[in-house]
Amino acid sequence: MGRRAIFMDRDGTVCEEVGYVNHVDRVRLLPRSAAAIRAANEAGFQTVVVTNQAGVARGYFAESLVDEAHDRVRELLAAEGARLDGIYYCPHHPEVGAPAYRKTCTCRKPSPGMLERARDEMGIDLQTSYMVGDTVKDLGAGRRAGTTSVLVLTGYGKGELEYQSHEWTVRPDHVATDLLDAVQWILGREASR
Repeated sequence: MGRRAIFMDRDGTVCEEVGYVNHVDRVRLLPRSAAAIRAANEAGFQTVVVTNQAGVARGYFAESLVDEAHDRVRELLAAEGARLDGIYYCPHHPEVGAPAYRKTCTCRKPSPGMLERARDEMGIDLQTSYMVGDTVKDLGAGRRAGTTSVLVLTGYGKGELEYQSHEWTVRPDHVATDLLDAVQWILGREASR
């Protein structure tokens, strides 16, 4: 049996949703994200961000900026005693961008490719893992990978739940106020098993 992980979307789940992060100064943690990730760390979960970054394909910023933004996320979390064990991103878009980035891939959520890559590289058991995000794309990636999924009401979550859920083909296993609420639900669920 592999390790358990909590996969998290970046923008709208761990960090504030600000549209395309085209400068590292736009990277800001949501208020309780560090506490959530620290709790997951202490409980022995692998903590992994999986994020679509189609701004690369669209030409809004270079891949190097994605790396800089992720370094900033790690720095902000470390300042509050939390750490990410992995970060995976998809720079592709199926319809726009330079040929290297314009493609239908297996990593762009709702496809499960990033979670499957983390499984292979980090030894994660997807069946005992969780996907937390603020969109139905996040839920879809988690469901396709075999994880339990949690929708957070930060970022796009509240709007998607109230105005889009009648069209969803995937439902969350739980709805949480934010990432800390999601992690507390996960830890409670695990403790009762």
